[in-house]
Amino acid sequence: MFIGNVTLKLKANTAPEFNSLIENEILPMLRKQQGFRDEVTLVAPERSEAILITFFESKENLETYNRTAYPELLKIVAKVVDGTPKTETFELFTSTLHKLAAKV
Repeated sequence: MFIGNVTLKLKANTAPEFNSLIENEILPMLRKQQGFRDEVTLVAPERSEAILITFFESKENLETYNRTAYPELLKIVAKVVDGTPKTETFELFTSTLHKLAAKV
């Protein structure tokens, strides 16, 4: 599994609007991407920072997303983001997240 990690600097007091964009526009777009498995959004409102972590089945799926849909994501969040997001790619080696989700 391959992970896309995007770190964003949010404009002041836009965390609620950012969350709405994730729920109503970004997640529906991600769910249409081939190989998409999951997305986790972390927000630190006191620092006006957010991290989006997306999980894809393969490196090819993630690369296709980065070329095709990621530019659309940037357009969607542009009104709440300050500066240029930092993007990184990782390969998943281990996770206990499925165990955590099962207990909730």
